[in-house]
Amino acid sequence: MKQLLPIIALAALCACNAPSKEKKMNMDIKPPVAEKIPKQLVEHGDTRVDNYYWLNERENPKVLAYLDAENKYLDTMMAHTKTLQDKLFNEMKGRIKETDESVPVLDNGYFYYTRYEEGKEYPIFCRKQGSLEAKEEVMLDVNVMAAGHGYYSVSGVRVSPDNNLLLYGVDDVGRRNYTMHVKNLSTGETYTDQIPKLTGNWVWANDNKTIYYAKKDTVTLRSESIYVHTLGNDAAKDKLVYHEKDETFTVWLDQTKSKKYIVINSESTVSTEARILDANKPGGQFTVFQPREKDHLYYIDHRENEFYIITDWEAKNSRIMTANETQFGKQYWKEFVAHRADVLLEGIELFKDYIVIKERKGGLAQMRIMHPTNKQEHYLDFGEAAYVASVGANPEYDTKVLRYNYASLVTPNSTFDYNMDTREKELKKQQEVLGGYDPKNYTIERVSAKAKDGTEVPISIVYKKGFKKDGNGPLLMYGYGSYGSSTEAGFNSNRISLLDRGFAYAIAHIRGGQEMGRQWYDDGKMFKKKNTFTDFIDCADYLVKEKYTSSQHLYALGGSAGGLLMGAIINMRPELWHGVIAAVPFVDVVTTMLDESIPLTTGEFDEWGNPKNKDSYDYMKSYSPYDNVEKKAYPNMLVTTGLHDSQVQYFEPAKWVAKLRDMKTDNNVLLFKTNMEAGHGGASGRFTALKEVALQYAFMLDLEGISK
Repeated sequence: MKQLLPIIALAALCACNAPSKEKKMNMDIKPPVAEKIPKQLVEHGDTRVDNYYWLNERENPKVLAYLDAENKYLDTMMAHTKTLQDKLFNEMKGRIKETDESVPVLDNGYFYYTRYEEGKEYPIFCRKQGSLEAKEEVMLDVNVMAAGHGYYSVSGVRVSPDNNLLLYGVDDVGRRNYTMHVKNLSTGETYTDQIPKLTGNWVWANDNKTIYYAKKDTVTLRSESIYVHTLGNDAAKDKLVYHEKDETFTVWLDQTKSKKYIVINSESTVSTEARILDANKPGGQFTVFQPREKDHLYYIDHRENEFYIITDWEAKNSRIMTANETQFGKQYWKEFVAHRADVLLEGIELFKDYIVIKERKGGLAQMRIMHPTNKQEHYLDFGEAAYVASVGANPEYDTKVLRYNYASLVTPNSTFDYNMDTREKELKKQQEVLGGYDPKNYTIERVSAKAKDGTEVPISIVYKKGFKKDGNGPLLMYGYGSYGSSTEAGFNSNRISLLDRGFAYAIAHIRGGQEMGRQWYDDGKMFKKKNTFTDFIDCADYLVKEKYTSSQHLYALGGSAGGLLMGAIINMRPELWHGVIAAVPFVDVVTTMLDESIPLTTGEFDEWGNPKNKDSYDYMKSYSPYDNVEKKAYPNMLVTTGLHDSQVQYFEPAKWVAKLRDMKTDNNVLLFKTNMEAGHGGASGRFTALKEVALQYAFMLDLEGISK
């Protein structure tokens, strides 16, 4: 619903704002006015009146006409920025190496990689057998497949254990309903085994003909069932393997690093349960690994004859336990890596002779390399003040080499191979940024702001050298703060367009994420959700106080659950921001969470609360952006959505904008853009998506009075 970790267009964004006197938008143009059709919503004896409830009628011509009118209003208001938008688009596109390919990954005798060709929007999935000098085999050319489609996404690309068959899913709407296809890589034939409306999550059994896949509820879109399919059989007769009855849980499939076990994971916000099956015995019964318990999250992997379990059982920041293959209930678990109060244990990567432990300390990622027998260990050194590092694709088990990814606010995305024996790093590839980009021209800072309860909240900042901290510089703050998702200080070449025009960009690592450990998440959800909003405001106040910017030049950006953040902060401190961009924002919290037919609602009761309980209802209503719009001045705003969004339904931002138009007392601009061909993630093509970024940048630049 609200969960999409920082959307592509959002992660790209940066800073820029402008004095009101510099505005060039024609405020005499009248915006669309949505019809008011009052609907009473009653819960716990409390009555809310929603004048725009009717906007949720997706097929209603009046609804489509209203969305179209808003799009035309935006186009008219932003028409004078067309040259600027074109310049920004070409500038950002010009930094992209159009003919490019990923670093090949060795898996089961083949090197797999993805490449792009000049002028083309979509990836080409390729492989070479045995050697990088071998003849290229094109598995999928998505450019050919996408011809004639406004939106096209391929997901779930998985090759069979014998290297002969390819599983992949296609979504040509943007609602994340994938149709599964099977292609014979030897003959090029695409089989008739096509199964629609799936999640894009599936695994092969080791017999090369049995496929386990996850299926959604057609209304709520909750991933709730696991089926098994045998190639050549009628999909309508596929056997149901597992159905998750608890509507607060979703299910997904995985396979252990050893390839020995297929795993069904049932997961809620605070509880998990795994079921395992020997991948060499398809059709057998799955066995519960450890029965679910409230407030117990655990995830499993397998090497040699042992399971490795990451668990928060009696360990707030998690620890690693082991268990053998025959006795794996919790009572048999043995501690392998102990819990630490100041370090969040996030994941593991298993190899024959090493275990790589992904940790987070002080808000930053760490990689701990450990020998599983003698437990000798060391850490990778990354060497920058703020960065993002992650374990890359490592399908091979018997290897000394760890593939990992690294970037920072100034260092382009980089892929390294690290020899865990010799401790030598090899840079395999760094994203090539065309146009003369030099990271030495930019500065990274890592500071912290004191929240109202005394908590120190980290802020990552980047700006071009020469930026003056005199209160006159424009600055864009980005925030998310939900689902325990840690917002990383990563790189995006689009941002250069703003930094080079004198803007600073700041990430507020607010509570609700997990940057500072599991408690950081717990302190920003449910009945502590308002900490997320006040943390962001306190970070903004700090940046103003320290003269990085001023309220006349301060902008905020968030999307999805970060759009909820945007809605909350403009209600709480509207005067603090010169402009706000809310992308696919989750803003009608109470109504959405009361409607269990809306996709993904029930699985998020442990994140937001269940408003059918009065205490949750009252708390959620107290911050829900839509319910708290008032007659007062609001900042300049750009709101975006996708008609086919399955995470945050288009009607949430549509209703919010309509209500803001009716209630706000200011003369500031309010623009609303609906992508009529896309969903939660925006446009699917790598260049088409840049047009959305260019619009967002132009909105802010125009407010700053910058036209070049």
